Amino acid sequence: MAAITDASQASLKILEAEALTGLNKAKLELQISVVEDERDEMKSRVDMTAIAVYETKAREQQVKLDELRRSTELRDGARADLDELRKQRFQCFDEGFAIIKTRLKEIYRMLTRGGDAELVSVDSLDPFSEGIKFSVRPPRKCWKEISNLSGGEKTLCSLALVFAMHYFRPTPLYVMDEIDAALDFKNVSIIANYIKERTENAQFIVISLRNNMFEVADRLVGIYKTHNATKSITINPKELAKQLKSGAAKRAAAQLAAQAAPLPLGDATNAGRL
Repeated sequence: MAAITDASQASLKILEAEALTGLNKAKLELQISVVEDERDEMKSRVDMTAIAVYETKAREQQVKLDELRRSTELRDGARADLDELRKQRFQCFDEGFAIIKTRLKEIYRMLTRGGDAELVSVDSLDPFSEGIKFSVRPPRKCWKEISNLSGGEKTLCSLALVFAMHYFRPTPLYVMDEIDAALDFKNVSIIANYIKERTENAQFIVISLRNNMFEVADRLVGIYKTHNATKSITINPKELAKQLKSGAAKRAAAQLAAQAAPLPLGDATNAGRL
């Protein structure tokens, strides 16, 4: 049995001798017997290990609460880091988007000789969820989305965007496959000269079949097939032009020298030519 505490002892009444004489001992013993029987019956129904189980569960609960607290702290820290990264991403995107947008208008206007282009975020608060709308106004035409343009106009729009992005963050190497296929002679020359003059900090490998595209190249790589085998040849146009010019000058000088040489007298052939 659990020990009776001082508080329990203090709650018991202390009877005087006179009061004790007035009590019925047999009746008291009967009451005590009834209470003890009730106690024994309750003891059979009550799990006396509940307190120990409760203490064990309480310790386990405290361990789980500590784990939950640590997990919550880790989650809140990761969420704060993610929010900071999202904020930095948005700031970087916003700064780059403003530069590319401005540069795109300039480049497209220069390539088309008077057109206009516009980049617009569909959702300015969250541009990564809805994307970007690209619209252009070709010279002497109305505003159109890029999907409604002709092949040549789409090419100029795409190249203008590539050049604008190159201005913002240059890439050392570009490979372009027949970007001039849908362009006319004038636009091919414009694109070729832009690549030549405005993108000196990058190397462009352009696959093309247009003379006015590869005539401004620093190197020409020709691919051809002979005897069922593919071969290639690399040419330096500037050096080749110098050699051809030098060879032509030598041939012209030889022809002038031959024409200026004195003719021997008495030669019938020369006489006839005279």
